[in-house]
Amino acid sequence: MMDDARERAKAESLRAQDGLYTLTECPADAPDTVRVIGSIVEYLHAPDDRAAAIRRLADPAIRIVSLTVTEGGYYVDESGQFQIDHPTIAEDLARDVPHTVFGLATEALRLRRDSGAGPFTILSCDNLPHNGHVARTAFLSWARARDADLAAWVEAHVTFPCTMVDRITPAVRDPDIARLDAASGIADRAPVFCEDFIQWVVEDTFCAGRPPLEQVGVLFTGDVAPYERVKLRMLNASHSMLGLPGVLMGYRIVSDIMHNPDVIELLERYLGLDAEPLLQAPPGMELHEYGALLLRRFRNQAISDQLLRIASDSASKLPVFVRDTAEGTLARGGDAARIAFLLACFAEYLRGRDDNGAAYSVTEPHLGPDDLPLAGDADSARALDMSVFAGWGLRDHPDFVALFVRTRAAIRAGGTRATLHTLVTEADKAA
Repeated sequence: MMDDARERAKAESLRAQDGLYTLTECPADAPDTVRVIGSIVEYLHAPDDRAAAIRRLADPAIRIVSLTVTEGGYYVDESGQFQIDHPTIAEDLARDVPHTVFGLATEALRLRRDSGAGPFTILSCDNLPHNGHVARTAFLSWARARDADLAAWVEAHVTFPCTMVDRITPAVRDPDIARLDAASGIADRAPVFCEDFIQWVVEDTFCAGRPPLEQVGVLFTGDVAPYERVKLRMLNASHSMLGLPGVLMGYRIVSDIMHNPDVIELLERYLGLDAEPLLQAPPGMELHEYGALLLRRFRNQAISDQLLRIASDSASKLPVFVRDTAEGTLARGGDAARIAFLLACFAEYLRGRDDNGAAYSVTEPHLGPDDLPLAGDADSARALDMSVFAGWGLRDHPDFVALFVRTRAAIRAGGTRATLHTLVTEADKAA
C-alpha cells in the first residue's frame, strides 16, 4: 500500500524470490529454528497499479482481506468518529481510482456486488481495542461518502472480526541479515525473525468462510475483548514503559535495558499494581503468570527489538495502551507515580536528545501542529494539553498534574536513570 523506498524494496525482493522468505524463530534458551514460508503466492504493490489491485481483490477466490495499517492508519479520532474531512481521505474520495485501503477495498466490493461474487471478510490485525469495530467504522464511513447504496450492501454483507495478535517480531536491520542468513543457509533478501511465543485470538465471524486455522493454534472465540485488553494494557503498555524511558537513558535494545534492575522493578510494579487490578483474566489465563512471561520474553537477547521503534508513534500508542489504566488508577485514587513517570518521559522524549546528549530521530506522525510547542512550553504542565491526552481527564486531577510536573523537573535536573531509581526506591519504602 505504501509508496516509499522501503516498501518498493520489499516488493522487489519478494518478487525476485517468488514470494518466498525465511522465518527464523529465536527461543531464549534453545537453538533457532528456520522455515521457508511459501504462503505469498502473488505480491502486488498497489501504488504501481491500483486498478490491478482492485481487480485482484474482486476475484471470487479472495475470501479474507487482512489489514496491518498501524494504530493511526484508520483515521478514527478519540471519539470513535472517522475523519472524513482529513485531507488524505478527502483527496481519496475525489479520485476515480482511490489510493487508500478503504477506497481499494470498497471499489473491489463494488465489483464483487455487481458480478455476484459476494463479499469478503475484512480482518484487522492491528493493536487496537475492538479493531474490527474500528475497521468497520472506517470502511463504512468511506463507503457512505462514496456511494450510499454500496455502503448499505457492505454493511449488510461484509464482516469485520476483532482479533488479538501477540508475537514480538522486530524490524530487520542490516546487522541481523548476516546472522539470519547464516542460520538458514540462504541469502534471503526479505528475512523475518521473531520469538517462539505466539498467540492469535480471532472472533469467529467470517462472511465468506475461513480456513481451519484452529488446527495450527489459532483460538476462535465469540469475544476477543478480554484477551485484547490484557495484551494491550500489559504487553504493549510495558513496551511503552521500556521504550520511552529507555531511549532517554541511552538504551537502544530491549534486551539490554532488561539488565537494569530498576527497570525490572518498574515493570513488575506497573503490571502487578497498576494494570492487573483493572483487568479481568479471560478463560485459561492467569494475569500474574502472563506478566512474568512478558518479562522473560523481553529478556530474550536473540530478539533485539529496537527501543526507538517501540517509542515511535507514541502519540497513537499511549491512548490505546495506557489511557484506560491511567484513568482507572486515578479514579480509584491509586498510586499514579509510574504513569506520571511514563508520560513525563514521553514529553521529554519529544525533545529528540537523550540524557547523554545524543540526538535521535523522533517519529510522531500523529502529533498535531500545536503539540510540540506544548511539550516544550516553559510551563511543563502544558504538555498534558497535547492532543495525545485529549479526553483522558488528567487536568481534573491536580495532584497528578503536580506529580507530572515534579517528575519532568527531576528528569531534567538529574536524568531519567536517577529519577527512575528514586521512583522505585520510594515505592519500596512505601511497601
